[in-house]
Amino acid sequence: MTGKRSTLHRTSRVPRFSEPTLIHSHYCPTSPTPLNFLETWRSFVKSLFAALALFALTTSLTAEDKTVTGWVLDSACAFTKGLSKPISRDCALACARKGSQLVILQNDGTIYWPISDQTPAEGQNQRLLPFAGKRVTVTGKLYTRGGSNALVIEKIADAAGQ
Repeated sequence: MTGKRSTLHRTSRVPRFSEPTLIHSHYCPTSPTPLNFLETWRSFVKSLFAALALFALTTSLTAEDKTVTGWVLDSACAFTKGLSKPISRDCALACARKGSQLVILQNDGTIYWPISDQTPAEGQNQRLLPFAGKRVTVTGKLYTRGGSNALVIEKIADAAGQ
């Protein structure tokens, strides 16, 4: 022989990914190029994110009409003191005036955060101050996310007799 290597022909048992390449004197199919893999991966990830975004939008941004009856008290006491109702009206007013957000606490312990649906959003304490320390019935749009309940108040009334 004159120094040339003999060539082997491709057999039908070797999967065909691309043209064979001479490696260590054997013909072996080359694997797909990394660029093709990356393009496929990017396409998959984009599709996955699009599906997740659509799911998140349809589940978390839909609001339902809800009527809630509960106590108006400051959020700090609702969480740190574990209260089932306000200590007093004066206490709820003092905390709200110092900046603690007022919330609505149902008898079952569910807390509803009053929110605004306007942009820019406004705090709802001014609207709730007349009811601080009192039992109310609130109707509005309920939004839930991550275990939290937020309520855009449409109507609020004293529920002292309920």
